[in-house]
Order: sequence, then structure tokens, then C-alpha cells
Amino acid sequence: MRRRIAILCVLAMLAAMAGCGTGDTAPTIRVGVALYQQDDTFIDTVTRDLQRLALEEEQDRNIKINLNIADGRGSQTVQNEQVDRFLDRGYDVICVNIVDRTAAAVIIDKAQAADVPVIFFNREPVVEDLRRWEHAYYVGLPAGDAGRLQGNIVLDAWRAPDSTLDRNGDGILQYVMLEGEPGHQDTLLRTENSIRTLVEGGVSTEKLASDSADWQRGQAGVQMHRWLVEFGPAVEVVFSNNDDMALGAIDACLEAGMTEEELPFIVGVDATPPALEALAAGTLQGTVRNDAAGQAAGIMALVCALTAGEDPAKAVELTDGNYVWLQYTAITRKDLTEAEP
Repeated sequence: MRRRIAILCVLAMLAAMAGCGTGDTAPTIRVGVALYQQDDTFIDTVTRDLQRLALEEEQDRNIKINLNIADGRGSQTVQNEQVDRFLDRGYDVICVNIVDRTAAAVIIDKAQAADVPVIFFNREPVVEDLRRWEHAYYVGLPAGDAGRLQGNIVLDAWRAPDSTLDRNGDGILQYVMLEGEPGHQDTLLRTENSIRTLVEGGVSTEKLASDSADWQRGQAGVQMHRWLVEFGPAVEVVFSNNDDMALGAIDACLEAGMTEEELPFIVGVDATPPALEALAAGTLQGTVRNDAAGQAAGIMALVCALTAGEDPAKAVELTDGNYVWLQYTAITRKDLTEAEP
């Protein structure tokens, strides 16, 4: 960590100059933030929280934190070029919401060669890659938990005394599944664990259809429209790997002239602000909170600790030396009602 020591010396010198009246320039920390896709609603929420926390840390620590946010636009090649620029320009820390989780080794090796800590978030790299270097970190949530909690929301609704999920009365839950990015870890685990939870809970299920909408609201709306044409009212539940796609399913249903009572039971993941609005309106039946604020807080705590030469384990709770794990929370309309003053 020779580079970190050099940063500390510079920060100390600048702070001393400011204190002696020889200058009023605050020490500056430069942080490169590489996003897989900036127009993703959840990622935009994390980014906004990160910007807010940077301003708070600036005031609390009397420093400047410059966040350079780059949009990878879903291309690992583009993101690699952005990371290269951050390293070439001597950034102090890089934070990466990686496009392709299997490509982390290249970024980690480059960061290590430049002695620049790298913090991955939200999209988890392969374990073996993250362990290549002690100053590579991951901030996020266990992907499989989101699927289990989503399945439990549907299971509770199925078991409720006044349940209306079994619309045709055949004792089988007919569903469609809107999947995220093909092959992505979150897609696979959320899809698998949501249905496994129902089956383990004793529910007979029938998959009418599933397809990728790549996390996108518009694509999900198009796909849901096709399913409505094909299956009509036979769709009892719509599982969606994220909220944006769940909202796309709602869009298609409403555009098809369905009333709120006629909508299938639709569940998502992330608890984005638009999804919570739909939950309050009764068109979305449940979501799973993906802790955007917690991820931003974990990232910023690591940034501040690493650039100050502090032990990161004292700033955040680290698991296995490299992981900052947060927890998902299931949310239904009842939870919103109980939270109201």
C-alpha cells in the first residue's frame, strides 16, 4: 500500500497548510465509478445515494470527493476502457458495477498493478477472482435471498384464508417469469429460488412461459402483452427478477384494459421508488428491498477508510476479508400501511 501512504502524506501536508493559513484548498479524493448501465432504475438510485454521501463526507472530514461516474452502456469492453482511464489518471479508488461478472480478474489485476483499491458492487464477481488481491472488495446482497423472499410473498398470499390467487380453482399456481440478463447470477438465482420456495411450501406450480426482458421495463411490457394474448386470464402470478420488468408487466395489463382487480399477482425485486408507488396503488403486490442506501454507505465507508490509511474492517463489517454483505427485505402493501404515521 505504498501509494496509500503517499496519499496520506499529501493529505496531511495540505491539511497542515490550511490550518496554518497558507492555503484553503481541501484535500481531494478522486473516485472513479464505472456503472454497467446508468439508466437502470436501481443503479441510478445507488448512484444518487453515493453522491449524497460524498457531499456529507466532504463536510464531515473537510475534504473534497470527486466522483467521476461512467456509463458502461452494457458493454464490458467500454467499461474496461473506462477503468483504464481512471487508473491512467491516478484515481485513488475505483468502484465497479461490473457488466460481466466473469471479467473481474482483468480489472483486479490492473488495479493491483497500479496499487489502486477496487470496490465492486451490486453485481458480484466470481469468488476466485475477488480473492486475487486483498484490496479488492464487494458490496452487495446474497443473490439467492431475493428469490426466496419473493417466493415467500406469493406463498403467503396463496395460503391466506381469503386468497384469490387460484383463479381457476384447479389447485395449481399458473405463472409466467420475466427474467433479467441471460446467464446473470441474479437472474438464475432469483428465478430458481422463487419457484423452489413455493414447491417446498407444498404449492403445485405450472410455468406457462418465461423469457428474458434484460431488466428493461419496455421489453417486459412487450413480452407481457404477448403472454396476455396467448394465455389471457390463465396467468395467475407474474414473477419478475426486478421491479422495472414488473412495472412493464403492469403497463401491458393496464394497456390491455384490465382493472386493478383483474391484474395477475405481480411481484418484483429492488423496491425502487416507482415500484413502491405501484405497491401503494395496488397494481404491484410485492417487492424485495435491494438496499441501495446500504450499498452506497458501504462503498463510501470503504473509500474513506482506504484513502485515509485506516483499517477497512473498522469502517465496515467485512466477511472473509473482501465482502460487505447487506440483507434483502420483503415488502408488501401491508408493510407500507404499517409504516405510515
